[in-house]
Amino acid sequence: MAEAEEQETGSLEESTDESEEEESEEEPKLKYERLSNGVTEILQKDAASCMTVHDKFLALGTHYGKVYLLDVQGNITQKFDVSPVKINQISLDESGEHMGVCSEDGKVQVFGLYSGEEFHETFDCPIKIIAVHPHFVRSSCKQFVTGGKKLLLFERSWMNRWKSSVLHEGEGNIRSVKWRGHLIAWANNMGVKIFDITSKQRITNVPRDDISLRPDMYPCSLCWKDNVTLIIGWGTSVKICSVKERHASEMRDLPSRYVEIVSQFETEFHISGLAPLCDQLVVLSYVKEVSEKTEREYCARPRLDIIQPLSETCEEISSDALTVRGFQENECRDYHLEYSEGESLFYIVSPRDVVVAKERDQDDHIDWLLEKKKYEEALMAAEISQRNIKRHKILDIGLAYINHLVERGEYDIAARKCQKILGKNAALWEYEVYKFKEIGQLKAVSPYLPRGDPVLKPLIYEMVLHEFLESDYEGFATLIREWPGDLYNNSVIVQAVRDHLKKDSQNKTLLKTLAELYTYDKNYGNALEIYLTLRHKDVFQLIHKHNLFSSIKDKIVLLMDFDSEKAVDMLLDNEDKISIKKVVEELEDRPELQHVYLHKLFKRDHHKGQRYHEKQISLYAEYDRPNLLPFLRDSTHCPLEKALEICQQRNFVEETVYLLSRMGNSRSALKMIMEELHDVDKAIEFAKEQDDGELWEDLILYSIDKPPFITGLLNNIGTHVDPILLIHRIKEGMEIPNLRDSLVKILQDYNLQILLREGCKKILVADSLSLLKKMHRTQMKGVLVDEENICESCLSPILPTDAAKPFSVVVFHCRHMFHKECLPVPSMNSPTQYCNICSAKNRGPGSAILEMKK
Repeated sequence: MAEAEEQETGSLEESTDESEEEESEEEPKLKYERLSNGVTEILQKDAASCMTVHDKFLALGTHYGKVYLLDVQGNITQKFDVSPVKINQISLDESGEHMGVCSEDGKVQVFGLYSGEEFHETFDCPIKIIAVHPHFVRSSCKQFVTGGKKLLLFERSWMNRWKSSVLHEGEGNIRSVKWRGHLIAWANNMGVKIFDITSKQRITNVPRDDISLRPDMYPCSLCWKDNVTLIIGWGTSVKICSVKERHASEMRDLPSRYVEIVSQFETEFHISGLAPLCDQLVVLSYVKEVSEKTEREYCARPRLDIIQPLSETCEEISSDALTVRGFQENECRDYHLEYSEGESLFYIVSPRDVVVAKERDQDDHIDWLLEKKKYEEALMAAEISQRNIKRHKILDIGLAYINHLVERGEYDIAARKCQKILGKNAALWEYEVYKFKEIGQLKAVSPYLPRGDPVLKPLIYEMVLHEFLESDYEGFATLIREWPGDLYNNSVIVQAVRDHLKKDSQNKTLLKTLAELYTYDKNYGNALEIYLTLRHKDVFQLIHKHNLFSSIKDKIVLLMDFDSEKAVDMLLDNEDKISIKKVVEELEDRPELQHVYLHKLFKRDHHKGQRYHEKQISLYAEYDRPNLLPFLRDSTHCPLEKALEICQQRNFVEETVYLLSRMGNSRSALKMIMEELHDVDKAIEFAKEQDDGELWEDLILYSIDKPPFITGLLNNIGTHVDPILLIHRIKEGMEIPNLRDSLVKILQDYNLQILLREGCKKILVADSLSLLKKMHRTQMKGVLVDEENICESCLSPILPTDAAKPFSVVVFHCRHMFHKECLPVPSMNSPTQYCNICSAKNRGPGSAILEMKK
């Protein structure tokens, strides 16, 4: 029967609810496996009653009074016959060297696993709980507590004797206890208490919420998250309590610590065990359901939930239903949840089974993603955690992803992923290309084939090119243009293109591609011939790249007809290979092209084509008048008489005005502006540029009988010519448009000039005064004369060694100092004395500012 049951349940892949996993797309947070080996052997003959977990080993207690030490795989390492009846609890200290055991018949044992020290005691009532001091290994911490009808504290005293003291009694059996640091938490029928072992004070009492539940059937679950955080699970209620230090001013007769409930919420099912997981909680729940057929209540599979506590509620992160052996017969008190803090392992203990839950690692995460066919996410997860994964390989995941995409018909995506997944593995590339060929999708993989590091066999590339050549000329041309010519056998492809041209000799795509293939073969003559036939712009690239200028000297007109801009740029960039003279001669019969070439030459360098500037005047006048005037302005080599003749013949007024002005005939230019253009503003602007009084006189004389011209002059000449000259000449009674506004503007301009002059005068006076004050302050400053100063004439110290003797010193504003006797005696004609040094250096004379005598 046991073997049959073992085969039914198997490992913990069966322990989660498969139907729920199929329906849910959320990834489970934990994975499960059944603790087997020695545990299986134990539970075939006995039943588990309790278990405690250490980082190094496990301790399992049974209903037949046995205690087994197990390794983490469940193998038995030691066995202890403690009692003939049920072991109620096992306690280990943090070192794992001491163990406490209590049983239903009242026996209590505390002994060293590796030492001879031992404590035995038999009480007259069942002992439900035991907890040894976490640091029991220390001589100062030889303490443990036991709980039956009362909670007893045992301490080893002088002469290695044990003395006991009652910590609590009178509220029913003690059914749960947890010792952490200096705090002991226990639960009885009324609630949960916490005792401070250092101060020997009880610091809190947390009453239970649902008093209708039998405490022996639904025991309290206690768990210390850390040294000051206690988690209480009782019935369907969870409370998270924080032990805090009381402020000195609040103590009086109160304990030094108090407890604050920081979170409290209800769960859906009855709690059988609690354990912390970072800032979350792992909750083992006992579940009862009602049969739809019989409407009777029955025991369902227990649940292991991960929840996120909030202040007054909680959020469920994950929930798994566990298939443990004999769950149909178990009660809430039969389940226990133990955990290993160091490795985040959670042990679900029931009478017939022990299940281990652990956090899923990156390999498990990838397993789940592959199972859900989320290959891209699996590949990304593997790349991010490639140092941590053990069972998976990035390449295997990638190949599975490619196969998955191909099966779904997403050929382009599959081909694109090949680039990343296959990397530089040429053998795998070739294998995948043949797979694409088998399904007729070589075109899909072609854009992503490696073109260097690695390079595949030429046959692979030729196979792809033949595929395109049969069905897609444009795609074939694109590959030839993009792929380096050394990837494939060029002569094979050339012959294949020729064969297709026999059927369609005028196909431009094939002809252009054949030209490119000839270029790869360095057969530039045939390539240039095809490009010229096609009149294709790539001919310039071919000429430039392979220096074919000697072959195009007689084809310049043809090249200009293809693309005049590119042709001119190429010719100008290579003047040393095709001279300017040769180009101009070739374009003699095509003056419009000749103009394009010479215009761009002039833009590059005004002097290189100076011999053709006379010719360019006619070319600009004929084909590009907007650039004629800029040319005339910038050229220093064109004949002005010839230019004037051409412009006058064509009646180009602006150009003629400029030429007349440049030739010194400003009056004729001004007359032409006024008579031909009738533009007073332009005439005024011209007069301003020339800045010639006679021109202004001519302009005034011409405008005196034309009221609109007078208005323009009045508005503009105020700052160049005295307006009175114009106003005196206006005939009396002449009606002038906007005369009042013009006169007002003249007055405003005059007023503005007056204001500017006054402003400048004020600034000048203020600056002069400021500088004068600054000079005065400078000259008023004292000058330090001490033993370090010397006479600039005799170079001896300025002060005498004997201060009692009379002396006289002259100090100038330039800070030069002299003994008075070292200075020349001032003459009658020039009684003022100056610094000899500054006067000699032309720095300006210094004046004596201080004469010191004694």
